[in-house]
Amino acid sequence: MGKQKAPRRVADNEALAVGTMIRGSAQKLNLVAELIRGKKAEDAMNILSFSKKAMAKDASKVLASAIANAENNHDLDVDALVVAEASVGKSITMKRFHTRGRGKSTRILKPFSRLRIVVREAEEA
Repeated sequence: MGKQKAPRRVADNEALAVGTMIRGSAQKLNLVAELIRGKKAEDAMNILSFSKKAMAKDASKVLASAIANAENNHDLDVDALVVAEASVGKSITMKRFHTRGRGKSTRILKPFSRLRIVVREAEEA
């Protein structure tokens, strides 16, 4: 007998994508995630493609992956997808040092974030 299949973390009408190592602070990424929460997937892609924020490029990659997962892995209708959840969290922080005058140095923190996007197939009303 083979390995047991892991239970799904999301419902049958949902698909998930996670970006784990997005370079930038969680606070800045959350500003971009707020733009797409609750929107239709097609509208969310348009919003991200025209956004001036640098984090929008990484967020659009994760959203495109969630849409592709919905279409290819879960057989959901792409035209009926809605961004059900866009949650942001902290990942690692790289520590670097910068030399300063008089033999001193200061610490530079380079944060990474994670983005979890869940798309849901909306029922036609």
